[in-house]
Amino acid sequence: MVEFVNLTLSGITNGMVYAAVALALVLIWRATRIVNFAQGGMLMLTTFIAWSIIDRGGSYWTALAAALVAGLVLGAVIERLVIRPVENKPPLNAVIVTLGLLVVLQAVAGMIWGGQPRSYPPAFTIQGFTMGDTGLLLSPFDLFVIGAVGVVMVALILLFRRTDIGLKLRASAFAPEIARLLGVRVGRMLTLGWALAAVVGSLAGVLIAPSVFVGPNQFDAVLVFGFTAAVIGGLDSPVGAVVGGLVLGCALSYVTGYVSSDIVTLGALAALITVLMVRPNGLFATSAGRRV
Repeated sequence: MVEFVNLTLSGITNGMVYAAVALALVLIWRATRIVNFAQGGMLMLTTFIAWSIIDRGGSYWTALAAALVAGLVLGAVIERLVIRPVENKPPLNAVIVTLGLLVVLQAVAGMIWGGQPRSYPPAFTIQGFTMGDTGLLLSPFDLFVIGAVGVVMVALILLFRRTDIGLKLRASAFAPEIARLLGVRVGRMLTLGWALAAVVGSLAGVLIAPSVFVGPNQFDAVLVFGFTAAVIGGLDSPVGAVVGGLVLGCALSYVTGYVSSDIVTLGALAALITVLMVRPNGLFATSAGRRV
């Protein structure tokens, strides 16, 4: 029972990490209808910026703030200079561009900081709590990660459902021509969508960094699992991103604990296929209506 509880706690913590990346992917999808495969490279770059500040004596919170600001600027610049020329082209064009952008960002990070992984300090202690004589795989930093991702999820729900900006973001993504006729500055909304998604991705990078270290290729697996979590939950749903992350995190934790860590990737694939066989559009996908 203790092992099961610890595996579950570990799965929840890892799942919230995957959910953080999934939330960034969901935000870009809802705002621009593009799957951003460069998200891992973008959050890696901003996490390196945060690491550089800490390495020079800055505080964790100063580094976090710098990463978020850097993400905001990076997302806006990438949308304007790289994504804007292909936004109205076939969807495959944007996919290829984001994959190429991922390679470029990893190369730039390697040239600036080198390929050696760097350790990143957590905001709080990673020593687990104890219950009597039993140690739990849950630490104050884990609680911080869970709380931060939960706050981001609630903020995105409120953004898209309760604000004019959220409505404009969705209108710009689904019907840009109609949105323009109604006075929406579609270009600005698309830039804002990428900027906000990069901010969420930057937060995810800082939260993940103490577990995976910081390096040009250290976040590749996290991006794959984050994308898997987003698909499981439904690319349109912030709640689905978090639930998908939790489902995936727990599934991988059980596979690691009860079977072998060598087949973790197969466990992720099995979880994805199982969910998509039941709900092809994801667990929290919204049903679409069409007028005939």
